[in-house]
Amino acid sequence: MSKQSELQLENNLIKQLVGLGYHKVTVLEGTALVANLKSQLEKLNKLTFSDKEFETILNHLAKGNVFEKSKTLRGRFQFVNDNGDATYIRFFNSEDWNANLFQVTNQIAQEGTYKNRYDVTLLVNGLPLVQIELKRRGLEIKEAFNQINRYQRHSFWSNHGLFQYVQLFVISNGVNTKYLANNALQSVKQTFFWSDVHNKNIKELTDFTTAFLKPDHLGLMIAKYIVRSETHKILMVLRPYQFYAVEKLVAQVQNNTDNAYIWHTTGSGKTLTSFKASQIIMDLPTVDKVLFVVDRKDLDYQTMKEFNSFKKDSVDVTNNTNSLVKQLADDSKLVLTTIQKLNNAITNNKYDKKLAGLKNRRVVLIFDECHRSQFGDTHQKITDYFTNSQLFGFTGTPIFADNASKNDLGKRTTKDLFGECLHKYVITDAIADDNVLKFGIEYIGRYKQKSRTLLDIEVEDIDKAEVFTDERRLTKIVDYIIAHHGTKTSNKLFSALFAVSDIKTLIKYYDIFQEKKLKGEHNLRIATIFSYGANEADDDAQDYIPDTETSQAAESESNYVTSHSRDKLDSYITDYNKMYNTSFSTKDGVQFENYFKDISKRLKDREKANFNDAKDRLDIVIVVNMMLTGFDAKKVNTLYVDKNLKHHGLIQAFSRTNRILGEKKSQGNILCFRNLKKATDEAITLFSNKEANETIITPPYEDIATKFDEALAHLLQVTPTYKSVDDLLGEEQKLAFVQAFRRVLRTKNVLESYVDFNWEDLGIDEQTFEDYKSKYLDLYETIKINNPAQKTSILNDIDFELELIHRDQINVIYILQLLARLKTTDKSEAAKQKKAIIDLLGGEITLRSKRELIEKFIEENLPNISDVDAIPDEFDKYWQQQKVIALSKICKEENLDQQQFNSLIESYVYNGQEPIRQDVFKCLDNRPSILKAREIGERILLKMKKFIDVFITGMTG
Repeated sequence: MSKQSELQLENNLIKQLVGLGYHKVTVLEGTALVANLKSQLEKLNKLTFSDKEFETILNHLAKGNVFEKSKTLRGRFQFVNDNGDATYIRFFNSEDWNANLFQVTNQIAQEGTYKNRYDVTLLVNGLPLVQIELKRRGLEIKEAFNQINRYQRHSFWSNHGLFQYVQLFVISNGVNTKYLANNALQSVKQTFFWSDVHNKNIKELTDFTTAFLKPDHLGLMIAKYIVRSETHKILMVLRPYQFYAVEKLVAQVQNNTDNAYIWHTTGSGKTLTSFKASQIIMDLPTVDKVLFVVDRKDLDYQTMKEFNSFKKDSVDVTNNTNSLVKQLADDSKLVLTTIQKLNNAITNNKYDKKLAGLKNRRVVLIFDECHRSQFGDTHQKITDYFTNSQLFGFTGTPIFADNASKNDLGKRTTKDLFGECLHKYVITDAIADDNVLKFGIEYIGRYKQKSRTLLDIEVEDIDKAEVFTDERRLTKIVDYIIAHHGTKTSNKLFSALFAVSDIKTLIKYYDIFQEKKLKGEHNLRIATIFSYGANEADDDAQDYIPDTETSQAAESESNYVTSHSRDKLDSYITDYNKMYNTSFSTKDGVQFENYFKDISKRLKDREKANFNDAKDRLDIVIVVNMMLTGFDAKKVNTLYVDKNLKHHGLIQAFSRTNRILGEKKSQGNILCFRNLKKATDEAITLFSNKEANETIITPPYEDIATKFDEALAHLLQVTPTYKSVDDLLGEEQKLAFVQAFRRVLRTKNVLESYVDFNWEDLGIDEQTFEDYKSKYLDLYETIKINNPAQKTSILNDIDFELELIHRDQINVIYILQLLARLKTTDKSEAAKQKKAIIDLLGGEITLRSKRELIEKFIEENLPNISDVDAIPDEFDKYWQQQKVIALSKICKEENLDQQQFNSLIESYVYNGQEPIRQDVFKCLDNRPSILKAREIGERILLKMKKFIDVFITGMTG
């Protein structure tokens, strides 16, 4: 079994699919795909299409991108037939998904930029809706994911773009099988195992096929559980636990009127699950209205845009409830609102007459994040008002007897308010599935009663306010953060939150950071936000996240809320305005709300490809309570903590850091400046199980170092020295080296996030590691850059995980700074520095392609530059000259029109899509023969990519 080939895997899968009810059909290329599509659409619609009519249908199907085509798939198409009559057809039956026609085929060839041949394709009504890519056992399924990405770039868009109708991809190596939505923006981290209702993963291809790919289930997934995100214009698919939760909620509505709740851990996508449940439940004939209720603090700019795209103006940030009352009174089946506005609507007498007809109707209320908004008077008011209501809650951190707090209604739990839990997906499940990251927790400082040092102290449970607020201690903590922020955030690739106990302490911290910045001790971009109010509150420290509902955008009125604190906040917002050329203030609620939204957006948008990190990056946001619950940003990976946290507040705060984002983000970093060990253990036990700690928290530094040594031992077995890499024969040996060194890289990435990281602890010195890395990158260039993409090589789809090598601070500008220093050092030191620069050029992925030209500049031009300040201008002049020479050389070698070819390059750089061969041929003086066309086209494309890689990529950072 272990030596089963990819072909055997493919044949066995097809045989199994036929047994499940698929019809095997032979479709080898684009023409046959179109012919089969015609016959299947005719059967589905019980019509016959003339060639002219079908051409009209094909033209309709060819329009739009993947996102737009997903709408076309689910819509109806009207056209005028040959008799002049209006005719309606459908492409997919979402109401009765078993009425669709399911086929399986394999090895379809499509030709775009390159000719690709796909493994197994599932056709539904003739359209390719599921593409399955297989790798032989022993290879990571990540390579199948990379292959799909390659096909999306090279050929899915050809032949009327029919493969852009793919809704789901399945990737497998036989023993591991995952599925994903057709979303070009996602990484391999957004691929999912299917599971049973108890969260047990179904990994084997045969078991997955039976559970997931049988026509009834696959049809249901495509009909109901593909989500179109209007915010990002992408497709998303529900994960298994989301699917089971929605199915159970729908069944609950159909079968009884009992309330219930869903416990899905923080970061697992509760909002998507609850929103999808709302959409499906509203279509049930027994339901009159569905209210999707969120806390106002959760309405960040993305959520509002998503909700309003479903129903225009359904959510706004004002306190005006007129629009809500209008929707409650009309025939809208789904209403999206905040709990604050809903409370206003049902308690204000002026709305009684308008809402009278709704009070006794069957209303389903779905509460997103019910742990924060349901433990006050509002819950009772809602249940008293809607006499025929059914309530469902979603929470990542339920309230149990152990973490319930006293309030006006007494000590109550989530179960008291919502009844039974219908489905659980706890933090241990999410970490096991790689749906959230583990936490790397470090406790900094031990507190000693009589110690004069306020950071390096030694009593575990001291709780003296004067110690915690002493400016000497706060200064030490600021120094510690400044010293280690780069390590924790991969040289500011990620951002951090800093949670502090109260507003008074926050002000001290901000002022210390700002003072040190003015002295030139750091260049971190620091911002802060906290609530302010008209009246001064209690001066005692508010150390816990409040359990009760709030009226502000993200936190209750905190202590030390005085005119002084508001003045301070205004001055801090002025600092923010100077950094980012904005104009916020606290002069009114809208301005403050917009400031909050801008901070949120700045942190969230860092994950976007077009985000300008150099200009818009925000490093640390200091908060008391705001942003510690309900706020998600994938590029936040670190939480500094100087406040007491416990139970759900602790898990919620820690979970701001553990959203999945590529290989570089290996864990959520938590740096505690108070001893929260006991509180952390209690919270983890409460929200998972008693054996969970080791699963949720990353191991100690020593354990990871041991794993590194194991990975290194395997590497040395494959290649005893870095020079051994040159002696590797054949693809299998090269693959073994890539996999071995990649394992070393992954472990080193985790190690580097620890403050204790030191090369002396490892079994390899840094220079030897860099030598191995150079060989690894040499191999990457040979495979990825010098070879056009061909399916025949097992190395083409290997992921070299270059994000683990790339260092943001090592770029052309950095090299120019080093050259300036080189000019000002004595001769003995200059030789050493020159070698270091050359080594750096070989070890940094973005500079390797430029190495030869930069070395030439160092040898020939640098000695003739006397003014150090002139180096950047002279280098730019030199670079432009070399660029012109290189472009002319390519055009001369290939007989290309230089102006047209340059335009083609600019277009490629601008839109990121490879030009098709026809566009390349337009630049040629003579069009090549059919026999030579492919070879010439691929050669020119290869030269174009190399030119861009050398002269354009990485030159502006």
